[in-house]
Amino acid sequence: MTMTLPDSVRSYIDTRWDHDLAGRLSDYIRIPAKSPAFDPDWAAHGDLDRVVAEARAWALAQPIRALAVDIVSLPGRTPCVFFDAPATAAGGDRTILFYGHLDKQPEMTGWRAGLGPWQPVIENGRLYGRGAADDGYAIYAALTAIAALDAGGVPRPRCVGLIETCEESSSYDLPAYLEALSPRMGEVGLMVALDSGCGDYERMWMTTSLRGTIGGVLTVDVLSEGVHSGNASGIVPSSFRILRLLLDRIEDARSGQLPDPAFNAPIPTQRIEQAQRAGAALGEQVWRQFPFARRGEDTRAEPMTRDPTQAILNRTWRPTLSVVGAAGLPLPEQAGNVLRPTTSLKLSVRLPPTVDAQRAFDRLRTLLLSEPPYGARVHFEGDWVAGGWNAPATAPWLEQALQQASRAAFGQEPVWMGEGGTIPFIAMLGRKFPAVQFVVTGVLGPESNAHGPNEFLDLAYAGKLTRVIAQIVALARP
Repeated sequence: MTMTLPDSVRSYIDTRWDHDLAGRLSDYIRIPAKSPAFDPDWAAHGDLDRVVAEARAWALAQPIRALAVDIVSLPGRTPCVFFDAPATAAGGDRTILFYGHLDKQPEMTGWRAGLGPWQPVIENGRLYGRGAADDGYAIYAALTAIAALDAGGVPRPRCVGLIETCEESSSYDLPAYLEALSPRMGEVGLMVALDSGCGDYERMWMTTSLRGTIGGVLTVDVLSEGVHSGNASGIVPSSFRILRLLLDRIEDARSGQLPDPAFNAPIPTQRIEQAQRAGAALGEQVWRQFPFARRGEDTRAEPMTRDPTQAILNRTWRPTLSVVGAAGLPLPEQAGNVLRPTTSLKLSVRLPPTVDAQRAFDRLRTLLLSEPPYGARVHFEGDWVAGGWNAPATAPWLEQALQQASRAAFGQEPVWMGEGGTIPFIAMLGRKFPAVQFVVTGVLGPESNAHGPNEFLDLAYAGKLTRVIAQIVALARP
């Protein structure tokens, strides 16, 4: 089926982004709606309640026929928004389900002068601030696409949406909401998730896979209190050195590889071929997008590989270890010559999409805790276990719809590529609705720096992506 969006639909979307959504998202950035993992007192602070209330109020003002929007709050759990836009076209009883989230990562240091996590700034078409791209824009873009179709008289299937506020904490509240809300969702045939990334801002990017993640806090204790390093070093082993030995059990420090079979999985041939095509489209941008530290005026730190295909496979289908936090280490200006009693590291391990995350986590614990060096006290407190996701085969109708929509909005066909992050909802939904088709995409492209300083939303790209979503909804045969 071939269909081009009427000019009125495209104009509606562009106008809303220019005169409403940029301002709405600026207001959203100002609210420090940190995910519960980063704000244990979230209920008392009320920021999560505020962002869902403001999203609901805006949604109810949209010209969508018979739209219902509820805030759903299960006892003791973070709130979510659930919307239901009944079908305007006859035929079929399946539903399109939209997904996004409104909770945010914490502030992070390093924002450049004039920017900040809760300070919206529009500069060169980019809206800076925490959360708009990851992914507060999702509910606004989804309902704008639906409203544009209704305003333009374009028939569409039933659309529902689940917008959570626990995603940045590994969505531990989400299974309860899926259980509670699935009867209201009906038979989901297509899921549109707007929480992923894009390789550049020139075309649509379809996410084909997501890595899983496991992690926790590893602590080594060697003393009950700190002692003079001149007196104790050479007799008392450094807790930091013991941590290095433990990490060597997981990672080859020279290559960055995690050799244990529990952390690895074969890469499907189709995903290798897609990575080759994505690498050809992006070239050196695959690694040049990152702000590598300078060693001199003309030299910078180097990526692990300059091969675009291998770089894409590294971040989408190969396991990696990152140390994302530390404790027991005083600031340099406050550090005396003391052999410290303890060191803690927060570890994050990214897993290939098809690896069993629980099995990998159990193996991680075993590697870290068995036979501790020097008999030191070692403990590991696991924070999260989230499996990855590998997309099912795309139905011919959906592939055709994606090609049409991408050509209409961007003048280019879409590119399929895996992503290195984790969206627990996708895997959960795939298990609950095994026949569902997926459109997983997003706006987190080069330099957008989700979770870090200077996060931004490229407004022009978000507008074009909204047009793509509108056309896919109009063409959908879920």
